Amino acid sequence: MVKAIRVYKLGGPEVLQWEDVDIGEPKVGEVRVRNTVIGVNFIDVYFRKGVYKAATMPFTPGMEAVGTVTAAGPGVNDVKVGDLVGYAGNPMGSYSEEQIIPADKVVPVPTSIDPTVAASVLLKGLTAQFLVGRCFKVEPGHIVLVHAAAGGVGSLLCQWANNLGATVIGTVSTKEKAAQAKEDGCHHVIIYKEEDFVARVREITRGNGVNVVYDSVGKDTFQGSLDCLKTRGYMVSFGQSSGTPDPVPLSALAVKSLFLTRPTLMQYNLTRDELLKAAQELFANVESGALRVRVNHRYRLSQAAQAHTDLENRKTSGSVVLLP
Repeated sequence: MVKAIRVYKLGGPEVLQWEDVDIGEPKVGEVRVRNTVIGVNFIDVYFRKGVYKAATMPFTPGMEAVGTVTAAGPGVNDVKVGDLVGYAGNPMGSYSEEQIIPADKVVPVPTSIDPTVAASVLLKGLTAQFLVGRCFKVEPGHIVLVHAAAGGVGSLLCQWANNLGATVIGTVSTKEKAAQAKEDGCHHVIIYKEEDFVARVREITRGNGVNVVYDSVGKDTFQGSLDCLKTRGYMVSFGQSSGTPDPVPLSALAVKSLFLTRPTLMQYNLTRDELLKAAQELFANVESGALRVRVNHRYRLSQAAQAHTDLENRKTSGSVVLLP
């Protein structure tokens, strides 16, 4: 038996229950991993609330962790007992002291990278990697708008886009977060509680608009994000922390021949080769210092409910981790 967080009904942070579970032994193509550090992400909140539907009920939340392989099932050849590995995405279940994972879903973690850093950056970093490199390929001269620029993914997006030669505009909620966004490569920071971000973006771009908007906020920013785009601009909606956006008529996109996409990480890392290549690029950027990872908040795994409370109340910045 191991300790894990379990969800028996959808709702607030109070539905996260701390209890004993029996995870069994790895089957064909699976490994058992003892988690060292577990990443906390807003997608965990979506599943807890029911915005995203879990495959089973009850379920253990969590989409990211780093740990040591303690057992390997039949047919596993490229992962062995004792390896330090990371995991991000499906299957869900990382809020546990140990878990069973398909071997083709784990990636090797370089010894040069602290496990806490790796566990806090893997899901968010792989997300940033496909957003700026494949979903919309950011290039020198582009102007990009990043909402929640001081958040876990937002921070990495700003750094990565800056490194690629783009002009980065970020929106944040407070002066403290504005200072962090500046450090993370934002050329212009908008405190959206103090000024209209659409008007400010138009001012910064001299009325031309931006090439791409990376919007993880959703309902509160969606229409404004569309208004910030230049002709043939890309609206990349990859989250909805403020709620699901209202439906958009196709005619709204026709005004400026806009592109609209709602991508997910799993669809951009369908194959083992795609996953390994993306992870290698991410870890290389962390090792070189091109990406600075802020692990600003640490909680015990048993305190997952408090971590969710603080995350939803915007009391966190950078990355949040749970320690078994």
